[in-house]
Amino acid sequence: MIERAPIRVRPTRSADFPAIIALSQAVYPGGTPWSERQLASHLHAFPDGQLVAEDERTGQVVGMAASLVVLWDDYDIDMNWRDMTDHGMFTNHDPEGHTLYGAEVMVDPSRQRQGIGRALYAARRELVRGLKLLRIRAGARLRGYGALADRMSPEDYVLDVVNGRLTDPTLTFQLKQRFRVLAVVSDYLRHDPASRGYAAVIEWLNHDVARRKHYAGRDSRFLPRKPKPAAPDKHRWRLSAWHRPLGHGLVETRPPPRHEHRS
Repeated sequence: MIERAPIRVRPTRSADFPAIIALSQAVYPGGTPWSERQLASHLHAFPDGQLVAEDERTGQVVGMAASLVVLWDDYDIDMNWRDMTDHGMFTNHDPEGHTLYGAEVMVDPSRQRQGIGRALYAARRELVRGLKLLRIRAGARLRGYGALADRMSPEDYVLDVVNGRLTDPTLTFQLKQRFRVLAVVSDYLRHDPASRGYAAVIEWLNHDVARRKHYAGRDSRFLPRKPKPAAPDKHRWRLSAWHRPLGHGLVETRPPPRHEHRS
């Protein structure tokens, strides 16, 4: 059994920049890591949206999340990561917007399955509730698609992940965090062979703010299909026919505030 160290999620500080850069190099080997200039720009633009996960025993930074607020109407749904983040600088942060754009979540590869990613996502949700924003949107990098790209379209791949027939290292986790897929886009990360550049645009709605119209526009193709109920046993049905069926409402739970992979 993997021992779970106590994790604290807190705001990012400039002193964390070297650790975040090292984390970026571990998560994206061979890729271009975050720079101090970019990280400083994030803090200047939107300090509340920059978070790190810290091992409370050692003080080590084991995860980070970076985000900005955008006015979604200013953007096309198929825009790539560079345009959505102004080349990773977040200088397009718009405090008048209603959408938290998840630009990055990273977890130390040696610390997977210890609840770090869940803690970062829970902290993001608390941030959205605290700011009374409508939603979180992000591009879920389809990390597993590249290995199957010669056999299926990216849309079919996402449909299989949504319905549990395939597992994607990024999207499957985000679906478990109650995100829903809105669309599949190309050229999101142009030089990413693992995803062939494809991503799923995902959304989490703040139930405290969202209205019926915000749920109605979702593409029904990407909603999870409910399994058909098993045929009832006839004898058991006769014995228990007096029971009334109970409905099961979905209730949003708020994890304790602890603290998308380019999200």
